Amino acid sequence: MKTQNSHNYDDIIHLAHHVSKKHPKMPFMNRAAQFSAFAALDGYDAAIKETSRLTDAFIELDEYQKEHLDKQLLLIREHLKDTPKIEVTYFKPDEKKNGGAYLTFCGHAKYIDEYNRRILFTDKTALLIEHIYSISGELFYNMD
Repeated sequence: MKTQNSHNYDDIIHLAHHVSKKHPKMPFMNRAAQFSAFAALDGYDAAIKETSRLTDAFIELDEYQKEHLDKQLLLIREHLKDTPKIEVTYFKPDEKKNGGAYLTFCGHAKYIDEYNRRILFTDKTALLIEHIYSISGELFYNMD
Protein backbone atom coordinates (compact mmCIF):
# COMPACT_ATOMS: atom_id res chain seq x y z
CA MET A 1 0.00 0.00 0.00
CA LYS A 2 1.28 3.44 -1.00
CA THR A 3 1.32 6.24 1.53
CA GLN A 4 0.73 9.76 0.37
CA ASN A 5 3.73 12.02 0.76
CA SER A 6 2.73 15.49 1.98
CA HIS A 7 5.98 16.98 0.66
CA ASN A 8 5.20 16.49 -3.06
CA TYR A 9 4.40 20.20 -3.57
CA ASP A 10 6.98 21.82 -1.33
CA ASP A 11 8.74 23.35 -4.34
CA ILE A 12 5.65 25.29 -5.57
CA ILE A 13 3.46 25.73 -2.52
CA HIS A 14 4.80 29.22 -1.72
CA LEU A 15 4.81 30.61 -5.26
CA ALA A 16 2.51 33.52 -6.15
CA HIS A 17 -0.83 32.66 -7.81
CA HIS A 18 -0.78 33.06 -11.59
CA VAL A 19 -2.70 36.07 -12.94
CA SER A 20 -3.43 36.21 -16.67
CA LYS A 21 -2.38 39.28 -18.61
CA LYS A 22 -4.89 38.55 -21.41
CA HIS A 23 -8.08 37.65 -19.52
CA PRO A 24 -9.66 39.74 -16.73
CA LYS A 25 -10.36 38.03 -13.42
CA MET A 26 -13.82 36.44 -13.35
CA PRO A 27 -16.21 38.02 -10.81
CA PHE A 28 -16.94 35.90 -7.76
CA MET A 29 -20.67 35.52 -8.61
CA ASN A 30 -19.86 34.19 -12.09
CA ARG A 31 -17.40 31.71 -10.64
CA ALA A 32 -20.05 30.52 -8.17
CA ALA A 33 -22.57 30.10 -11.00
CA GLN A 34 -20.34 27.49 -12.62
CA PHE A 35 -21.07 25.17 -9.74
CA SER A 36 -24.83 25.82 -9.40
CA ALA A 37 -27.40 23.11 -10.04
CA PHE A 38 -28.17 22.32 -13.66
CA ALA A 39 -31.71 21.59 -14.85
CA ALA A 40 -31.41 19.34 -17.89
CA LEU A 41 -35.11 19.64 -18.73
CA ASP A 42 -36.50 23.18 -18.76
CA GLY A 43 -39.93 23.37 -17.17
CA TYR A 44 -39.87 19.80 -15.86
CA ASP A 45 -40.11 20.84 -12.20
CA ALA A 46 -43.01 23.19 -12.97
CA ALA A 47 -44.82 20.44 -14.89
CA ILE A 48 -44.41 18.02 -11.99
CA LYS A 49 -45.74 20.60 -9.51
CA GLU A 50 -48.71 21.36 -11.76
CA THR A 51 -49.54 17.67 -12.15
CA SER A 52 -49.37 17.07 -8.40
CA ARG A 53 -51.53 20.11 -7.58
CA LEU A 54 -54.88 18.87 -6.29
CA THR A 55 -58.25 20.09 -7.52
CA ASP A 56 -61.77 19.37 -6.32
CA ALA A 57 -64.41 17.79 -8.53
CA PHE A 58 -67.59 19.73 -9.29
CA ILE A 59 -70.46 18.53 -7.06
CA GLU A 60 -73.73 18.19 -8.96
CA LEU A 61 -76.67 19.33 -6.81
CA ASP A 62 -79.66 17.02 -6.43
CA GLU A 63 -83.23 18.20 -7.10
CA TYR A 64 -83.89 19.04 -3.45
CA GLN A 65 -80.74 21.21 -3.25
CA LYS A 66 -81.62 22.97 -6.53
CA GLU A 67 -85.14 23.71 -5.30
CA HIS A 68 -83.77 25.08 -2.00
CA LEU A 69 -81.28 27.28 -3.89
CA ASP A 70 -84.09 28.59 -6.16
CA LYS A 71 -86.13 29.57 -3.08
CA GLN A 72 -83.13 31.38 -1.65
CA LEU A 73 -82.57 33.25 -4.93
CA LEU A 74 -86.24 34.33 -4.95
CA LEU A 75 -85.88 35.62 -1.39
CA ILE A 76 -82.72 37.52 -2.33
CA ARG A 77 -84.52 39.03 -5.34
CA GLU A 78 -87.38 40.20 -3.07
CA HIS A 79 -84.88 41.95 -0.75
CA LEU A 80 -82.46 43.45 -3.31
CA LYS A 81 -83.47 46.99 -2.33
CA ASP A 82 -81.85 46.26 1.07
CA THR A 83 -78.69 44.82 -0.55
CA PRO A 84 -78.74 41.78 1.77
CA LYS A 85 -75.46 40.44 3.06
CA ILE A 86 -75.05 36.82 1.99
CA GLU A 87 -72.32 34.20 2.09
CA VAL A 88 -71.99 32.09 -1.05
CA THR A 89 -70.00 28.87 -1.39
CA TYR A 90 -69.26 28.39 -5.07
CA PHE A 91 -67.13 26.33 -7.43
CA LYS A 92 -64.31 28.07 -9.29
CA PRO A 93 -63.09 25.96 -12.24
CA ASP A 94 -59.34 25.55 -12.57
CA GLU A 95 -57.85 27.32 -15.60
CA LYS A 96 -55.21 24.67 -16.30
CA LYS A 97 -56.74 21.28 -15.50
CA ASN A 98 -59.98 19.45 -14.75
CA GLY A 99 -61.67 20.29 -11.50
CA GLY A 100 -61.35 23.43 -9.46
CA ALA A 101 -61.82 24.73 -5.94
CA TYR A 102 -64.73 25.53 -3.66
CA LEU A 103 -64.48 29.06 -2.32
CA THR A 104 -66.65 31.19 -0.07
CA PHE A 105 -67.54 34.80 -0.84
CA CYS A 106 -69.30 37.16 1.53
CA GLY A 107 -70.86 40.35 0.19
CA HIS A 108 -73.96 42.47 -0.37
CA ALA A 109 -76.18 41.28 -3.22
CA LYS A 110 -77.02 44.07 -5.65
CA TYR A 111 -78.68 42.41 -8.65
CA ILE A 112 -79.64 39.00 -10.02
CA ASP A 113 -78.87 38.87 -13.73
CA GLU A 114 -81.48 36.44 -15.11
CA TYR A 115 -80.12 36.48 -18.65
CA ASN A 116 -76.51 35.61 -17.74
CA ARG A 117 -77.56 33.56 -14.68
CA ARG A 118 -75.37 35.27 -12.12
CA ILE A 119 -75.54 37.25 -8.88
CA LEU A 120 -73.89 40.68 -8.88
CA PHE A 121 -72.61 42.22 -5.66
CA THR A 122 -72.04 45.82 -4.61
CA ASP A 123 -68.25 45.37 -4.95
CA LYS A 124 -68.77 44.35 -8.64
CA THR A 125 -68.13 40.64 -7.96
CA ALA A 126 -70.25 38.37 -10.16
CA LEU A 127 -70.88 34.70 -9.37
CA LEU A 128 -72.46 32.25 -11.79
CA ILE A 129 -75.60 30.69 -10.34
CA GLU A 130 -74.74 27.30 -11.87
CA HIS A 131 -71.52 27.24 -9.80
CA ILE A 132 -73.22 28.04 -6.47
CA TYR A 133 -73.17 25.21 -3.96
CA SER A 134 -74.86 26.97 -1.03
CA ILE A 135 -76.02 30.36 0.23
CA SER A 136 -76.33 31.48 3.83
CA GLY A 137 -77.01 34.69 5.73
CA GLU A 138 -79.40 36.37 8.15
CA LEU A 139 -81.96 36.68 5.36
CA PHE A 140 -82.52 32.91 5.48
CA TYR A 141 -82.84 32.39 9.26
CA ASN A 142 -86.64 32.19 9.15
CA MET A 143 -86.76 30.20 5.94
CA ASP A 144 -88.43 26.78 6.30
